[in-house]
Amino acid sequence: MSERTENRSSGQSPASKSERRLAAKLAAQKAAEAKRRRQSMLGALAGLAVVGVIVGAFVVFGGDDEPADQAMTSSPSASADAPGAAAPQLPPNTDPALGTKPVVAKGSGELTKLTVTPLVKGTGPATKAGQQLTVNYVGVFYASGEEFDASWKTGQPFTFQVGAGRVIPGWDQGLVGVNVGSRVQLDIPAELAYRDGSNGGPAGPLRFVVDVLAAQ
Repeated sequence: MSERTENRSSGQSPASKSERRLAAKLAAQKAAEAKRRRQSMLGALAGLAVVGVIVGAFVVFGGDDEPADQAMTSSPSASADAPGAAAPQLPPNTDPALGTKPVVAKGSGELTKLTVTPLVKGTGPATKAGQQLTVNYVGVFYASGEEFDASWKTGQPFTFQVGAGRVIPGWDQGLVGVNVGSRVQLDIPAELAYRDGSNGGPAGPLRFVVDVLAAQ
């Protein structure tokens, strides 16, 4: 039987056979492409799962090189007035009252001499002239009680050399001999403070409440 006779007997033309072969080839290519896509998606999902495990471990155990005890320790200079900050760390055996900013009232009568009033008695050694003192303080006008300065506002204690002319005379004189860990009230006449304020400081008599945190 000739090819022409076979084509007539099957009822199909050569053109229809070519189309069927092409359609089968395209179907096979689509199936293979779909299989590759499924494999690619599965691989990506597996990768995301691994990354999720790693990130979770980082959050739980910490990815910081900072020691845990250091990270959990609050700054020694943090104060109750600084937003979000903790109270200042205090020397051992210090009265907890020094961890809170004091309320300072105005004075009464005429102030003619330096007056040192202990408010909290510390148990540390007495300070000496020439030492570096670290203190927290609140300063108000003696007559009105209006606050003009405070270390608590910035959360940074103030360190200075006492008895060396680095601060006003009222501090140089009033803070020598004070036990570390004490809170004292200093009522300072104008001549031992900033006098009339012409040098830029607050004028007139002043009242300070000072916490002596350390002396070196």
